[in-house]
Amino acid sequence: MAYKKNGECYYRAGITYQNKHISLGSYTTALQGNRAYEAALFALRENQYTLMDYTEDMALDFEKWVILMNFRDNGIYIKNPIYLRTNYFIYYISRDTYFIFDTDDLFYYGHHKIMIRGGHLFVSDYGMQVNILSRYGIKNYAVAGRDYRFINGNEKDLRYSNIEVINRYHGVFTTIHKSLPCYTAKIHIEGDYLVGRYPSEKEAAVAYNKAADLLIRSGFKKNFPVNYIGDVDEIEYAKLYHNLRISKSIRRFAENLLLKSEKERN
Repeated sequence: MAYKKNGECYYRAGITYQNKHISLGSYTTALQGNRAYEAALFALRENQYTLMDYTEDMALDFEKWVILMNFRDNGIYIKNPIYLRTNYFIYYISRDTYFIFDTDDLFYYGHHKIMIRGGHLFVSDYGMQVNILSRYGIKNYAVAGRDYRFINGNEKDLRYSNIEVINRYHGVFTTIHKSLPCYTAKIHIEGDYLVGRYPSEKEAAVAYNKAADLLIRSGFKKNFPVNYIGDVDEIEYAKLYHNLRISKSIRRFAENLLLKSEKERN
């Protein structure tokens, strides 16, 4: 039994298994704490339950149940609700919500708790909320089915082999033009404006940056995202930037902005 700051009493439950003391949680009554202990006792020492035998009347949180089952079956204590399988692991948000990961990610998710906000999966990393899809090179603005896809159709399967990134850069889309595949760059001004169509993804990404720079220099008030092309050095980037053409509609829009600005000054 312990006491809160306001003087209320509560009960802590715990169990020792393989020389490790495991906290089972805090409870408002001794009966609840005892039920949690008994459930853990029968699961760990008596081996009477499986992972899916969980019921709410055991008084344990399902998250704690997963931790206990994994420790018993796999001999590894992990503080997050992870159950190890051969060559992959399952991270349980709840009994019905779970995600599959490669074992390469075990250390990371063993120390980072997954949260769901607005349908997106996040972890807290150095005090910041980080979308876990960013680990695959998927941007926050990316749309499933358009910018990336799950190869086997299972959105819960987050193994690297199951995720294909289709569009890596902001404003760049894989399209078909005149029966040929190409990369189309668009930028949102007052609706979507075509920047151009290009033979490579890199060229389309640089063209988007060039269009954004032109609009900002012309006085358009918007913070456009910048595409970072990691495998292009400064010289190659400058050459692409200089040579790539952007659409007349973008250039006209920029010219009109400058003319409007000059009229306002005069």
